[in-house]
Amino acid sequence: MSHTLDISTVSPIAEAFVAARRTWRALPAYPGAAPATLDAAYRIQDEAISAWPDRIAGWKLGRVPPPLDVRFGAGRLAGPIFSRNVWLAGPEPTAFGVIGGGFAAVEAEYVLEIAEPPPVRPGSGEPWRADSVAAYVSAVHIGIEIAGSPFAGINDHGPAVTASDFGNNAGLILGAAVVNWRERLDGLACRVEIDGAEVGEGGASSIPGGPLDSLAFLLNLLETRGRRLDAGQLISTGAATGVHRIEMGQSAVADFGDDGRIACVAVPAVGAVA
Repeated sequence: MSHTLDISTVSPIAEAFVAARRTWRALPAYPGAAPATLDAAYRIQDEAISAWPDRIAGWKLGRVPPPLDVRFGAGRLAGPIFSRNVWLAGPEPTAFGVIGGGFAAVEAEYVLEIAEPPPVRPGSGEPWRADSVAAYVSAVHIGIEIAGSPFAGINDHGPAVTASDFGNNAGLILGAAVVNWRERLDGLACRVEIDGAEVGEGGASSIPGGPLDSLAFLLNLLETRGRRLDAGQLISTGAATGVHRIEMGQSAVADFGDDGRIACVAVPAVGAVA
């Protein structure tokens, strides 16, 4: 299916990121004045979403560490995952494209699959919390979030800059479903290797508040942005072992123990996004 993009109504920052991502071209600097707040960053993100030629298949969450969480008023940030950037893990390593001169990283994650669209608010009208969202999750999968941006410094200038470019997301590799996840979620563990060397270990408990708290945060945030989740969407809940930079030609493995493993390899990104 072809898409005709109209970027004449989006901000220069959103336009620059969309154009760079479509042509796999690095940006040597942030393309404008950096947003000072997360609200401003999400306005840029929403403009870029409207100009991107694909549908949203899910959302990623990333941590905002102290003391930036206090300064920006949030402990997490969010970005869209687009359908053509969701790959199913197989027996062979999954290849993903890296923009030369940009940013790329791999993150072991627990991915929630939405069973049905939650209502705008719980029945009480209170904000969503971890204990009120589990009923809307049909499955938990192992996964690797591919973090990526045309701007190499995407994570070096605070969470608003990160959020403004799709939350620094470039894709999701979806692995197997976790058996009996409701009973086991808190104890799930994983580790990541790059080119055979361990670079991080952790698990679901490494995510502040746990994966369900990530979903609660997202629901509250999307409501303020006039957005909702759809059935079947995938929520990548946050880096369980850290954010691990990766270069072209390198391979990574996320090992989730008895729940499976996912292998991937970074390759040069080529061709324009249709």
